[in-house]
Amino acid sequence: MIPSDQFVRFYNEVFKFLDAKGGGALEAYYRTVSAQQERHCLALFKADGLAGMKAYWDRIAVEENCDMTCTLHADRLEIVMRRCPSLSKAMDNDAGAFERYCDHCPGWIRPLLAKAGYRCDYDIVDRALPQCRLTIFPA
Repeated sequence: MIPSDQFVRFYNEVFKFLDAKGGGALEAYYRTVSAQQERHCLALFKADGLAGMKAYWDRIAVEENCDMTCTLHADRLEIVMRRCPSLSKAMDNDAGAFERYCDHCPGWIRPLLAKAGYRCDYDIVDRALPQCRLTIFPA
């Protein structure tokens, strides 16, 4: 398995390459990633709804060492990322972080949520800070 530091740097360079290609190549890549993620969480999201999403992101928080909280409400799931380890690693990179690095999360999350019958508001607080907010609602 590739160490996460190397994976994030590789991912960062893939984003730069696809963005430079133009023609929607980067957005197509996000959709491909989203389709791959369906194997891991679409059934859970459909079956257990917001509670299943909370369980998924709580596990991701541990696996990826995220400083984040997931708060489940009756009508929504709120995720607050206080320190994204992925963007932090991309920023700590002599090649420089891709200027729209943060777009990859909503790029794969939104299509997946739509297939599960949900939508989200995504607040990229500041592209130079590894923080964001995601609020998920039934569609």
